[in-house]
Amino acid sequence: MKIMLAPMEGVVDHLMRDMLTRVGGFDQCVTEFVRVVDQKLPKKTFYKICPELHTDGKTASGVPVRVQLLGQHAQWLAENAETAVELGSPGVDLNFGCPAKTVNKSKGGAVLLRETQTLYDIVKAVRDAVPQHIPVSAKIRLGFEDKSLAVDNAIAITEAGASELVVHARTKTEGYKPPAYWNWIAKIKQHTDIPLVANGEIWNADDAKNCQEQSDCINLMVGRGALAMPNLARSIKHGDTPMPWPELAALLIQYSGYEIYGDKGRYYPNRIKQWCGYLKRQYPQAEVLFNDIRRLTNSQDIVDVLARQSSQ
Repeated sequence: MKIMLAPMEGVVDHLMRDMLTRVGGFDQCVTEFVRVVDQKLPKKTFYKICPELHTDGKTASGVPVRVQLLGQHAQWLAENAETAVELGSPGVDLNFGCPAKTVNKSKGGAVLLRETQTLYDIVKAVRDAVPQHIPVSAKIRLGFEDKSLAVDNAIAITEAGASELVVHARTKTEGYKPPAYWNWIAKIKQHTDIPLVANGEIWNADDAKNCQEQSDCINLMVGRGALAMPNLARSIKHGDTPMPWPELAALLIQYSGYEIYGDKGRYYPNRIKQWCGYLKRQYPQAEVLFNDIRRLTNSQDIVDVLARQSSQ
């Protein structure tokens, strides 16, 4: 079983990847997307999204991090894929699943699921541009408004030479609303011979087991579930119980150190409140924490609250 940490724009950046991979259980990460329009991007763009390129394309705990590209023009995506690999990315991932309106309006992400030929052209161009030993993966949803092209899109991506396909088991229109239609991944699997990774609505070990059974897919990608329970990957793999709240509060303090003293310190109060929103699903204490810090704007004041909680 391989468990991947999902790319979540504005949430799972290199700081979060570092921390969650230190907790353990993850085999691979994918970056937030690098937006490609009509040019070859400078190296600094890749280093900003993926600082792990400075450390052999891995987090501090040794987990590989694959650069993700998003765009509509096959040529420019191919040229930027070359740059990502030259800088040390252990693979290239292509985003065909982002549901954001601003992205879709500029013909990126999930809107391309309406254009099977475009998916083929992009994957083929990227596959041809990078060395054969470098994996080229893609992430899709089941469709844009409906699932009518789910199988066709997967076949096109396979025939174009993709090494792996991650399937978020919902359409763009369905967004993140439960349920995830894991059985559709099993339908796709009947038509493709590349490794599939199931994604969507995996919050605990039972969800993971149900997903694997319904999708006929052993490999998983988790995102929001890992934010709600940071040791989710270990829980799925090894049966670990959810991290106790005092331990989690200590982890939040560790995260505070990353954020406050890193390059995103000014965003820290909002980021920690955002994380509480995910944690509330698993930990009732997170609701108390959020109420205690929601009006605080000073980072140290928030850390002081966390310190009290970790000692309780």
